[in-house]
Amino acid sequence: MKTLRQLEVGQSAVIVKLHGDGPVKRRIMDMGLTKGTQVYVRKVAPLGDPIELTVRGYELSVRKEDADMVEIND
Repeated sequence: MKTLRQLEVGQSAVIVKLHGDGPVKRRIMDMGLTKGTQVYVRKVAPLGDPIELTVRGYELSVRKEDADMVEIND
């Protein structure tokens, strides 16, 4: 299983599945990270947190913990 956190700057992927439960999963979905959505990694902070993504035409920053819950295609 490959997660969003494992992508390097400049790489794209499609979301396959969201892990987590309850409010955490709902928050991730509310940010636009849903199954079938393409994401592009724009930047990663020097210590790796947060990760800046382009998703659905806008910029989004997510924490490493949240990125670990998003499974992507290999």
